[in-house]
Order: sequence, then structure tokens, then C-alpha cells
Amino acid sequence: MKKILIVAVTVLALTGGFVVAGKPVRNVSPGRHPNLAAAQRLAREAFEKIAAAQRANEWDMNGHAQKAKELLDQVNVELKEAAEAANQNAPK
Repeated sequence: MKKILIVAVTVLALTGGFVVAGKPVRNVSPGRHPNLAAAQRLAREAFEKIAAAQRANEWDMNGHAQKAKELLDQVNVELKEAAEAANQNAPK
């Protein structure tokens, strides 16, 4: 699970895939895709921890915490797309 998150963040950082950070949502079915759902949960938890760190440090982190939140938001989007792709490619 952690490997998926690390790979996704690395790929996004290298490709410049940035979006405005919104709190990641839980929209991958844990029943159908338990590993992707768990990765999505971890991304959400990481986002919340970064937000707490920003509050504790009065937002003064030279933009790095915000950038990390944006990457986690994109990770969340990619995980949802991975689940949708798996659904399309599943045997019928």
C-alpha cells in the first residue's frame, strides 16, 4: 500500500501533475478494491496530518506542505481512476 502511494506521488512530481488541493474523498469501494481503498484512506490521513502541521506551524513552511497536499489530492484522483480501470478490465 505504501509503495502505491510513494510511486504515485513520485510519478506526479516528475510529470508536473498538480491540482488545487482538496481534502481527498473516499470513493473507492473497499469491498471491490481493498488495496486501492486502503491507499486512498492513507492518502486522506496524510493530508489531514499535513493540515494539522500547517496549523501548528501557522502555515509557514515555504509552500512545501501545500504542495504535498496537492500531490495527495492528485494521488486520490489516480487511485479512483485505477479502480475504474480495474472495473473495466475485470472478467465478465
